[in-house]
Order: sequence, then C-alpha cells, then structure tokens
Amino acid sequence: MVSASGKRILQITPAVAIIGFFMVAPLGLMAYVSLLEKGLNGGVKWDQHTVEAYVNFIFERDFDDNLILNTDYLQIFARSFGLSLLTAVLALAIGFPTALYMAMQPEGRRNLLIFLVTIPFWTNLLVRNYAWILLLRNGGLVENLLHWLGLSDQPLGLLYTPVAVSIGLTYSYLPFMVLPIYASLEKMDSRLIEAAFDLGADRKRALTRIILPLATPGIAAGCILVFVPALGAYVTPELLGGGKSMMIGNLIQGQFGAARNWPFGAALAFALLAIVLLAMTIYLMRFRRPPEGH
Repeated sequence: MVSASGKRILQITPAVAIIGFFMVAPLGLMAYVSLLEKGLNGGVKWDQHTVEAYVNFIFERDFDDNLILNTDYLQIFARSFGLSLLTAVLALAIGFPTALYMAMQPEGRRNLLIFLVTIPFWTNLLVRNYAWILLLRNGGLVENLLHWLGLSDQPLGLLYTPVAVSIGLTYSYLPFMVLPIYASLEKMDSRLIEAAFDLGADRKRALTRIILPLATPGIAAGCILVFVPALGAYVTPELLGGGKSMMIGNLIQGQFGAARNWPFGAALAFALLAIVLLAMTIYLMRFRRPPEGH
C-alpha cells in the first residue's frame, strides 16, 4: 500500500522530470558555459574555467591587460529597459480602455471582441514587423497620410529609430496587456459601479475607487507579460531598429553568432534571466493571495 505522501510524489514525478530535462538541464549547461573560456574559432574550451565573461560585462582590458570601465553593454541594457518600460506604458494606455470597453459589452459581443484581439497572433511575428517597415518607411502609408491631412510636409524618418521599435513592440505585445486586464474586469459586478453612481460618485471617482482596484491584478500581470518579452525581443529591434537600437536580445544573438563568444553570450543571458526572475518575484510578493482565514 502506497502512502498519501508517496502518491503525491508519484503524481508530481513526471512533471518534475519534464521540467528538469527541458528547463533546469539547459539552464545548468548555459551556466557552465558562461564560466568557461571562449574557443579560438568559436565554442568553448571545456577544460578551462574563468569568470572573464562576467567581468567583461562592465570592464574591458587595455593593451597592458589592465581592467578599464566599459559602459557600452550597460547602455544597451539601459536602452532595453527604457524601451521595454515605454512599451509597457503604451500598451497599458491602449489596453486598459480596450479591456474596459470589452468587459462592459454583452457576453455575446465579448467573445467577438476577444476573437478580434487575438487575430494578430494568426500571423507570424516576422511578417507583422515587415508590414510595419512598409508603414513607417519614408514614402510609406503613415507619411503619405500625414501629408494628405496637411499635418506634415517633411519626411518623418521614423524607420530605424527607437520610436519605430517602440511602435513595433507595442503592437506585438498589446494583446498580452488587454487579455489579463479583461480577465480581471470580466469578473467585476456591475452593481458596484451603479451603487457608486447612486452614492454621488462621478465617472472619475468610480474609475479610481471601483474599477482600477479591481483591475490591479490584471494590470500587474499585463505589465509583466509585456515588459519581460519586450526586454528580450530580437526580431522587432533587428528589423525596425536597423542595428541602431540594439537591445539585449540582439546583443546575445551577436555573441553566439558573429562574435563567437559563447561564454559572454551565456553570461548576458543569465543577467537577463536574473532581471526577469526579480520582476516575477516582486509581482508574486505584491499580489500573492493571503492565507485562508485571514
């Protein structure tokens, strides 16, 4: 007879094995690679260990082999943080009103609106970014539209700028902001808003006192779901930034590709992973459920 604890162990063993094989083992291998010395023609020297990859993140060596401060990689991380934060803010500014409108619709119409929000996922991300190239380039649809409206008579020069990257990232990850907020607002009892109006509240007070507190978990989840993928984005900065707005994902790919510096690429990946884990930890500590009975 198997005990209750033994049954629980048997039940979770397959999940633990899958997670260990597909996640823990690759991460462990990546951590080991980051502590090795790079090979002369790519790859690594498996028998030579060093922390040089982590040192190179902040410092570089001059001709006398002395360490000097190098902020180039820190600037790329700072740019990635700035663009990812801007993307989350823009997605929130667009996504919250959209989710609120969807939650206020009859149930039959809600399903149609959710369907419309998810339509972009039907198209490959690469194709969607190429579409934005056609829209934002000089002589593209956006520029011609502004000229036709008389709002501008000069070339916009949007393509291959941080603005173009922000637009592309916001468009790519907007559904990840809309759906969590909608999931929170969908459960909202509309009688709470009616009661607020009956008690003399205006639209602004009902929004800040009733709707926003109920939507806070969805807003937090949406910000995480937008900020984290945007932080490691590769395709959008590569196509819409044109190499002028390099982000962390492009830097990591370059180390495993043209630079052939696998240890440094692995160290950069682990730095990004640490940032993501920190963001998730803050989210869980802030919005974890209180114990039952409290």
